[in-house]
Amino acid sequence: MTRTNDDARDAPPSDEPSDEQETFRALLRAQRVWDTTLPAFDPASAPADPLPLFRRWFTEAVAAGQPEPHTMTLATAGEDGRPDVRTLMLHDADAHGWHFASHATSRKGRQLAARPEAALGFYWAAQGRAVRVRGPVRTASAEASGADLHARSTGALAAALVGRQSEVLDSAADLARASAAARERARREPDAEAVSWTAYVLVPDEVEFFQGDERREHVRLRYRRAGDGWVRELLWP
Repeated sequence: MTRTNDDARDAPPSDEPSDEQETFRALLRAQRVWDTTLPAFDPASAPADPLPLFRRWFTEAVAAGQPEPHTMTLATAGEDGRPDVRTLMLHDADAHGWHFASHATSRKGRQLAARPEAALGFYWAAQGRAVRVRGPVRTASAEASGADLHARSTGALAAALVGRQSEVLDSAADLARASAAARERARREPDAEAVSWTAYVLVPDEVEFFQGDERREHVRLRYRRAGDGWVRELLWP
């Protein structure tokens, strides 16, 4: 009997690793972690509020040469409860919360509308540090969203004007045409509005700081919101 492509797809995976799989595993295991001297972190010296510590660690990540320290992962969940994650940029961190922006019509925008809760993750390998932030997400006003958009570069405005984020793209040529038109409009109309562009603020109820240690005696300091203040507690690594 001839074996069809459908039969091959339905067959269970073999327990015998292929040469390609073995090569990948060997490469994966050969990667080193924190091949540098890591800074010390004494949680007893941490401030009562997580924001000053986040700003200090961010500043130190920039000074240590961490590429793109303002990039972060954003985790959301849809109406069906399934998790989703992507990488985007932090726009601000202040007393209100951690700020970012996207199109309300994008996948993450729709998920945040359905379930306005999210988590952020920062990883600064140059110092073996990570920060996790969790909490409800609120939508900023249209005025604040517009101000966020126009504080960015002409290229960022053009990208926002293209819109249609997360929709199916029929061809690269379609994207090229839309991008060219958006760049021209952004140059001609620097105050142009991208109606779906929305600023968001994650209001933290939990912030965790992770400091890696070469001996794997990592330091994990978690802030938990309690009333108008914060509870600080250490976690086992």
